[in-house]
Amino acid sequence: MSLSETLQEHREALLSALEEGRHESLDEQLPELRAADLAEILEELLEEDEGLGRVLALFDCLPIERRANVLGYLPGDEQLVIAEAMSDETLLKVLEEMGSDERADLFNLLDEDRREGLLRRMARQEREDLKRLASYEEGTAGAIMTSDYVAIPCGMTVSQAMMRVRQTAPDAETVYQLYIVDADGRLAGTLSLRQLMVARPGAQVDDLMIKDVISVPVDEAQEEVARLVARYDLLAVPVVDADERLIGIVTHDDAMDVAESEATEDIHKGMSIGQLEDGVSRVPLWSLYRKRVTWLVLLVFANLFSGAGIAYFEETIAAQVALVFFLPLLIGSGGNAGAQAATLMVRGMATGDVGVKDWGKLLGRELLVAGSLGLTMALAVAPIGVMRGGEAVAMIVALSMVVIVLFGSLIGMCLPFVLDRLGWDPATASAPLVTTLIDATGVLIYFTIATALLT
Repeated sequence: MSLSETLQEHREALLSALEEGRHESLDEQLPELRAADLAEILEELLEEDEGLGRVLALFDCLPIERRANVLGYLPGDEQLVIAEAMSDETLLKVLEEMGSDERADLFNLLDEDRREGLLRRMARQEREDLKRLASYEEGTAGAIMTSDYVAIPCGMTVSQAMMRVRQTAPDAETVYQLYIVDADGRLAGTLSLRQLMVARPGAQVDDLMIKDVISVPVDEAQEEVARLVARYDLLAVPVVDADERLIGIVTHDDAMDVAESEATEDIHKGMSIGQLEDGVSRVPLWSLYRKRVTWLVLLVFANLFSGAGIAYFEETIAAQVALVFFLPLLIGSGGNAGAQAATLMVRGMATGDVGVKDWGKLLGRELLVAGSLGLTMALAVAPIGVMRGGEAVAMIVALSMVVIVLFGSLIGMCLPFVLDRLGWDPATASAPLVTTLIDATGVLIYFTIATALLT
């Protein structure tokens, strides 16, 4: 049985028990479901009429800690719907059980009056921590970090450090990586739990710790944080303020969530689609239409240049009608080559593999590769040219293929760098955009060569 079928079966069983008032059955079924699976079921229920009432009824059957865990797996909009239906007292208890980063995210979704009311009910330390985490700009390390980590003061012995781990571990996001801080809270080093466990009890943590620590400033872009975590295979990366004081960590799972989000956004941009608020299967039809229509309409008008180019060369086309047969083939090949080059460059820039400084080197490489591709494709299509229109047409088609593929590849390679220098997202150098540019220029290149060789 597939995962979706299993979840559907659990969903029907939960709803049946809920409608029949069999609370003992709910108490048996709910603990068997993982938090992520239960969150998916609740998300589907929220889309139905009277779904919120069912979701709240199921929530009431969960202990507070479990509610906080499940809520953390829901998208922000669904979290807000459920949170708004809770009383301040219940919501406060749920917030207290959530991880500090998830708590700050949910807190920022609430209206200002609700936030003020909740803050007044919190203990001073929790209130200050929440206000600090909620204040960081979206898209930065501060916005995705958690303050639930294990910090060990410099000068402790291994046995003292182990005692500190036991005291702070219950509230920590991860205990596998420990952070050593000096008297001013500055990050001095890091130590794994394994190193601590196998060390002599009387040894000093200062002698065991790794002092060359990879850390990020609080205002670092979240995609750069995700790139560091992936590059160095880190369990977590510490976040420091301007004075090098440790103020939080970004865990591996949060960094991978960012990487997934950024990759999805780039894919959407690469197809000239705006960012979707939800999965493609759940996003409203109007929203899906609105996200796609703008670029498509703009590209329709851009394609008018192709038509204008064809109209300009009517005499050449009339003199050798066989040329029309090869037009889709040539501009399609150029567009495909350009889209390939653009995709490689956008991906390379996104992963940090290439940068603007590498432009000259990459240009030389692309000239060689694109030239070779163009020649290969020209040799493949030349015999067809001979059969359709004779040697003259074959020569025109072969030469046009080389030039169009070369031009398309260079446009696809250079456009992401140009956009990056202009401060735009290189992912905007999408396949539809590159293809449309090559369509217009490919027509001009093809018929210019044809006119020159036939006259």
